[in-house]
Amino acid sequence: MGGRSLEEHVFTVAIVAEHPISRAGMEKLASDDASMRVAAAVASVAELDRTPDSYDVVVLDLPHIDVATVAQIAQVATVGRPLISAAWTGSPTLLATIRAGARGCISRFAEQGDVREAMRVIVQGGFYLCPKMVGRFQSELTNSGDEDTNGLAPREIETLRLIASGFTHSQIATRMGLSQATVNTYAKRIRAKLNVNNKADLTRMAIELGHYSQGRRSTSAA
Repeated sequence: MGGRSLEEHVFTVAIVAEHPISRAGMEKLASDDASMRVAAAVASVAELDRTPDSYDVVVLDLPHIDVATVAQIAQVATVGRPLISAAWTGSPTLLATIRAGARGCISRFAEQGDVREAMRVIVQGGFYLCPKMVGRFQSELTNSGDEDTNGLAPREIETLRLIASGFTHSQIATRMGLSQATVNTYAKRIRAKLNVNNKADLTRMAIELGHYSQGRRSTSAA
């Protein structure tokens, strides 16, 4: 009478899983829900990038979390809300994956009902954290402070995030309301504290430390 039909509430789901069995399992979980439609099921993020659509949720099944996979999460976030399924044994934190754009994090050993519930929450714009991972997440929040374990001050952390997002020193200075000389000093301190020598290593460390934030890449000249 006053309600709307299920067809008006059908959400699109993409599945990215290297192993066919995992991919088929995720497909079935989504397909069993009348409010969802599997619009893509591929083995890699590269294959997903070749599709023209955007999705309400992208389930990304990962064997583990590392620097490369956190970068993949940021890539996936440009075409849909990422739901990350992983063993969570790598060094980057849950906070790092969330900063990269993850809208949900579940254990590879989660119950089917939890996986389906995660999809439902995310397609409706929410955030989902697997019950098995709440303790880990709370611990990360407790241990995160204004200064990280590598001794980076808040302004240095912000500078590192912007460098990792592709901004030049002059663009960072404008965004932070600083002189370029000050930004250069921050960058020099960051390299010394993290013991790295180039931008690629700075970006890698930003991801590992959970200081990567998804942002636009600058196309302006330095």
